[in-house]
Amino acid sequence: MGALLFLAGVFAIAAPFFAGIAASVFFGWLILFAGVAHRVYAWSERGGGAILWQMLIGLVYVIAALYILVLPIAGVVTLTLVLAFYIAIEGAFELIVFSLLRRLRGAVWFLIDGLVSLLLAGLIFFRWPSSSLWAVGTLVGISLLFSGIARMTFPIGRQQI
Repeated sequence: MGALLFLAGVFAIAAPFFAGIAASVFFGWLILFAGVAHRVYAWSERGGGAILWQMLIGLVYVIAALYILVLPIAGVVTLTLVLAFYIAIEGAFELIVFSLLRRLRGAVWFLIDGLVSLLLAGLIFFRWPSSSLWAVGTLVGISLLFSGIARMTFPIGRQQI
């Protein structure tokens, strides 16, 4: 499993645009299933307003999913922008955590994480939409790569902790 994840990470980093499209299609299917689930769940609600609200939420999910699945390149571009916002917000929160914990040993890592996250978000924002060619696929590839490394380096036998 670890070797397969590692290889998938290497391929994703080598071809980030195609990995980004694959990730976009994957998220499209997840969003589609969530939309259908909202629409099914709506009928278990009590009251017309609650049913209508759940149906509308489900409809938005289904429309977004179809957009991503029918236009996967546009989906990657949109996903890249959403990812940039997410990373920027995460970076800001990491800086807030650093400011609250700055007197504790090791808190500097929150500062570093926050600054690197804001730098990465800035790279994606200022190069968007062309950053869509590399951002999602590269980040998915890095995640797969490290997941593979973690699994390959973890002891196979069960050890007590």
